[in-house]
Amino acid sequence: MTDTVTYTIPGMRVREHVVDVPLDWNDPARGTIRLFARDITAPSRADEDLPCLVYLQGGPGGKGPRPLDASGWLGQALRTHRVVLVDQRGTGRSTRIDGRRMSAFATAREGADFLACFRADSIVADHEHLRRTVFGGRRWSTLGQSYGGFLTLTYLSRAPEGLSACYVTGGLPSLDPSAAEVYRRTYPRVGAKNEAFYRRYPRHVAHVGRIADRLAVGDVRLPDGDVLTVRRLQSLGIDLGMQPGHERLHWLLDEAFTEAGDGDELSATFLHQVLARTSYSDNPLFAALQESLYGHGAGATAWAAQSERARHPHFAEDARPLLFTGEMIYPWMFEEIAELRPFREAVQLLAARDKWPPLYDLDRLASNDVPVAAAVYHDDMYVDAGLQLDTADRVGNVRTWITNEYEHDGIRNARVFARLTELMRDAGGGVTDA
Repeated sequence: MTDTVTYTIPGMRVREHVVDVPLDWNDPARGTIRLFARDITAPSRADEDLPCLVYLQGGPGGKGPRPLDASGWLGQALRTHRVVLVDQRGTGRSTRIDGRRMSAFATAREGADFLACFRADSIVADHEHLRRTVFGGRRWSTLGQSYGGFLTLTYLSRAPEGLSACYVTGGLPSLDPSAAEVYRRTYPRVGAKNEAFYRRYPRHVAHVGRIADRLAVGDVRLPDGDVLTVRRLQSLGIDLGMQPGHERLHWLLDEAFTEAGDGDELSATFLHQVLARTSYSDNPLFAALQESLYGHGAGATAWAAQSERARHPHFAEDARPLLFTGEMIYPWMFEEIAELRPFREAVQLLAARDKWPPLYDLDRLASNDVPVAAAVYHDDMYVDAGLQLDTADRVGNVRTWITNEYEHDGIRNARVFARLTELMRDAGGGVTDA
């Protein structure tokens, strides 16, 4: 472990930690990678022995938050806890995986075997190592947002002795992981979000169609040289499940065309923003591991989002109104998107892999005694509410708060974490160390 770096951001005292962990926890001889974490306290409490709350961010492929101030859920948590923000393996400052690293593998099989070491089981093992070696070995609480809820149930399956309480926002996964079932439920919800968007901004029905018609002609290039296709345009819909997502998409489309020329020239502003939103330059693991997070036991994920899309012709590229897609990753992305091309062959092998380590221990979860408070967003575009509630019924000691007041990013509002902490207090609080 390196020396700890300490500094202050207004309202926060920050400490940085770097440790080495095995690339493969089942075969340490394969070498080590670097794991980076920060812990944050209120400056006035920096020297106190506070309980830890570790944030399990969304993803896969999500790095820890880079807070600018002590607001929202973080500000609330700092009143009582030391908050731990980890860059999950392969992200941020934790031996980040990008196209250059993937290009260094001699074979696609080596790349696929490498990527397989970056799933939930390994992430949980990393956190347990941090808890024991850096944070004194005491139980800590977790706050799992989206994919962080998937990590939470893997944590409860593998190392519940490390946990005192778990909070989950929009992320209780199905205990019977099936990418095919997930996308069977997802497409109708994404369709509903499209309908809501076009009701709010009806002029975009024709506007988006006009953009798509121009792209169908061809030779519209993004600033990095990639060709902007209709299906890449459709992928902008991944934002429609977030609270400000409709507005962000509206303002992007609002400046799509220049006023010069024959009226079909797309503006540089629009093209730069589309590149930023669809390149995956900041989080390529999100695309590379999106379907692999459903790999559990026997059976391949087999490009489930692509297969299901064929059953929904209203999402076709020539359909009008043109529908945007959501949190779906397709094989063409690894051909058309520059940042993802080096992952292509390895990801193809992952999609075909038919044996995966189990992520969840059903017996252990059924008898779970670590209290869990979970916010289930009724209209969640990404994580099906029905599957979440089924999981809540099958895991011991789970209390749910079902709401349609918030979208998937409800954790941005401090009221969400406050409500979950109330649920936890009403249930008697967390488990303490013996």
